[in-house]
Amino acid sequence: MKPELIVMLTHNDLTVENAYEVFDQCKETKALYWGFKEQPLPIKEMQRIYAKMKECGKRTVLEVVEYTEEEGLAGAQMAVTCGCDILMGTCYYPSIHQFCQQHNIAYMPFVGKIIGRPSILQGSIESMVEEAEKLKEQGVWGIDLLGYRYDEDAEKLISNMVSKSGLPICVAGSIDSYERLQFIKEVKPWAFTIGSAFFDRKFGSSIAEQINKVCDFINSEE
Repeated sequence: MKPELIVMLTHNDLTVENAYEVFDQCKETKALYWGFKEQPLPIKEMQRIYAKMKECGKRTVLEVVEYTEEEGLAGAQMAVTCGCDILMGTCYYPSIHQFCQQHNIAYMPFVGKIIGRPSILQGSIESMVEEAEKLKEQGVWGIDLLGYRYDEDAEKLISNMVSKSGLPICVAGSIDSYERLQFIKEVKPWAFTIGSAFFDRKFGSSIAEQINKVCDFINSEE
């Protein structure tokens, strides 16, 4: 299976204010998975965007960059209110996991020690693989891995998580070059996100053009 691109309508870990308009301009592109962050748009606007995505046949993702149980539960409630398919982010708490199970949302928590926003990932590779294995035993759907935000050997971390965790891995954040895309293509995580790089025009001019270029690159046989 080829890795799935999740288009994030975000820049520097915050949802862009014109997310609805950007999606509307890009709705005919080849990306199936779309999402954004829990900040700073009002919930009514979030609902409007996700409803439009669903209307266009897209799979929807909310990524919550919060680390306490209370904030994570609030983010999970946002995902339910918006009718999202997947909740990415939050630190794992049984209460968040149970809430997602009750509302039929796939839960993909972070692993490791995460600080700041935009996020930085810290911790040993061994401890994060072990954490992922424990989360698999708990029954989470997958892992939100801030692979290229890791402050040590990012590609070694990504490779180990994909090969050893036994879970769908989404490599989230800072995929901003064809070199990194090539690595993702070779390692084959379940998915990867791109947000800021599209708005910074790392893969071309218009966002729609860039999305299709990335999809074509990932799906090519080269």
